[in-house]
Amino acid sequence: RRPMLRRLVRTRLRRTRAPCPPCLRAYRRATASSVRASTARTGQASRRCLSASAMRRHSGPLRLPFEERTKEEQEFHGEMERVLDARRVEEADEFDVVVIGGGHAGCEAATAAARVGARTLLVTHKLETIGEMSCNPSVGGVGKGILAREIDALGGVMAMAIDAAGIQFHMLNRSRGEAVFGPRAQADRVLYRRFMQRELAATENLFLMTGGAEDIVVDYEARRVQGVVLANGQRVKAKQVILTTGTFLRAVMHIGPTETVLGGRHGDTRSVGLSETMEKLGFQLNRLTTATPPRLDGRTIDFDGMMMQVSDDPPSPFSYMNEYTGAGIGLADKQVPNFMTHTNEETHRIIRDNLHLLPTFLGNEGKGQGPRYCPAIEGKVRRFPQRDWHQVWLEPEGLTTEIVYPNGLSTGFPPDVQLDILHSIRGLENVEMTRPGYAVEYDFVDPRQLRNTLETKSVAGLWLAGQINGTTGYEEAAAQGIVAGINAGLSGTDRAEEAMVLDRADAYVGVLIDDLTSLGTSEPYRMFTARCEYRLMLRADNADQRLTEKGHAVGSVDEERKRYFDEKSERLSKARKFISTVTLSPQAWRKGGVQVKEDGRPRSVADVLAYPKITWADVLRCLPAEQRAEADAQVHESVRNDVQVECKYSEWVDRQKREVERARREEGLELPADIDYSQVPSLSTEEREKLARFRPRTLGEANRISGVTPNAVTLLYTYCQRHRQQQQQRQSQSQGRS
Repeated sequence: RRPMLRRLVRTRLRRTRAPCPPCLRAYRRATASSVRASTARTGQASRRCLSASAMRRHSGPLRLPFEERTKEEQEFHGEMERVLDARRVEEADEFDVVVIGGGHAGCEAATAAARVGARTLLVTHKLETIGEMSCNPSVGGVGKGILAREIDALGGVMAMAIDAAGIQFHMLNRSRGEAVFGPRAQADRVLYRRFMQRELAATENLFLMTGGAEDIVVDYEARRVQGVVLANGQRVKAKQVILTTGTFLRAVMHIGPTETVLGGRHGDTRSVGLSETMEKLGFQLNRLTTATPPRLDGRTIDFDGMMMQVSDDPPSPFSYMNEYTGAGIGLADKQVPNFMTHTNEETHRIIRDNLHLLPTFLGNEGKGQGPRYCPAIEGKVRRFPQRDWHQVWLEPEGLTTEIVYPNGLSTGFPPDVQLDILHSIRGLENVEMTRPGYAVEYDFVDPRQLRNTLETKSVAGLWLAGQINGTTGYEEAAAQGIVAGINAGLSGTDRAEEAMVLDRADAYVGVLIDDLTSLGTSEPYRMFTARCEYRLMLRADNADQRLTEKGHAVGSVDEERKRYFDEKSERLSKARKFISTVTLSPQAWRKGGVQVKEDGRPRSVADVLAYPKITWADVLRCLPAEQRAEADAQVHESVRNDVQVECKYSEWVDRQKREVERARREEGLELPADIDYSQVPSLSTEEREKLARFRPRTLGEANRISGVTPNAVTLLYTYCQRHRQQQQQRQSQSQGRS
């Protein structure tokens, strides 16, 4: 008998075969005890080694036969066609905002612009690829998960989509504290894409158009955008244009040294006209590369003996709306596991022996410039020759497909070499590829040519968001998209003075945009918690408290979300008041099992919750019966974790708030335009070189240059203050002589 697990991970190709109830019950019985034990130890469903043969298959009936699935697809596409017909764009139509590109940045930009009241048009090559997950079918991760939560707090759609389509949820970094928690979820590709398409179709003020954009209409005298030109020659008038072209600008796909395809994604063409337009407008373009792994036929994988990772139980939603309403996860009863295998010495030998068969790129002397933190497998082997193995996660692409995504095996080798690499890995000895991996090289615009609103400095009304700015990842693209969409929408409706600018102390989104616009990037930029100096303040649990009011002020957050947010804020206020006013003596706390110093000083609930490993349950155990009843009434269940986390970080957050206030005072201190860094005492050689290269305009920009230490910033501050005093003295002396 085949393992039941293969029913959960892999279903018959081109058929819908959702796990039937007996399957799910059998799976839960087999894993429940170990999951509960793990949860008791660490608070999560941890990774465990389980033999797949222990999971027996139930041969129950199929949920949806192929014919019904086809009918469902036909109905969905018919629904989208009706949306197009109802919102048909005429030649004379004029829009406040036109968004070019229907990826993650484009979806967030278009919906955000429409929400703030702008008449918006989204132009994309194919309606059916709106919201497509081009590479890994997942959202979130370390740093990236916080971006997704912040997008949601501003009214974005990404978090709602992953909650509706997620088939495995996992909280990364759980053992390291809430400040660096990384929510992550695997998605069913088809369901995610459909949710996003329906969301766009239901958005007021938003029109959809299929077609390619080949040129931007610009008034060259005024340096202002006037519209776009489509591939069929049609002109669309627009006050604002947002480019979210992803990896499609003059893109070339490489499979080995000789096979190239002109396009930015499997099955899609590239855009050449827009690259030429950007060069004509004077923008500096460079080349970046990325890669995607081969896709595998799950029926040919042997999962026996692999490490299995199950979904968190219960899974935590990404969207605050699903927390507020208690709706939770859409597919909570259909969660599936991932499996981990790894490369070995034979894998690495095959890679080293075939390095000469890698593609030759235009950039970086033929090597290409790929992502440092998500490199191709050949990059890992070259950069870490001392490593004997690299992990590979086998992740299902959905509930209705056999295809498995091998996370960690991105490559540009020829297909035969890719197959040799796969067959050298445990569990993949007989695997078949459904599609080989490939590398993509594409144009991007140096993001230092943008303002912190994401409008270009040299052309008014032109905005850039996503991989066109040199980033990598869905979350980074969507974060830029929602900011560009909000600000372009405000500008398009004559409210430019309300532009939303997030700084480094507001959000990870602010860190991302500040890094790009101040420092630029020479490689695909990826977000990490380490990039954020105020990460104790900017956590995944408090993104709504930081950003939802800002979003509501500009119109990107609707009244329903604001109402739920206000209810939560009121509960938090009551809870904070209760925990700060209720106190017990050291003896009372110790009697309840909380070890505090017997110094006679009463301690509040907030004081005790700040102790490591003390939970709300520990506090309740110490309170007298009448106060316990009051605690249940004053501290609502939905905010108990929030106040607990706040207390844990309160001392450090207060310290960071003081640092933020000081940094904001000094942030705008302008450095002399003619400053000679060789004359600034005590700077290191590296610091002098980097400061001379980047020529920061302000002390804040200098502080964000990688390699420039806080001590160097202090030295610069002292030097500038002395420089200004000397200038003032010279001016006074000059006035005295005159």
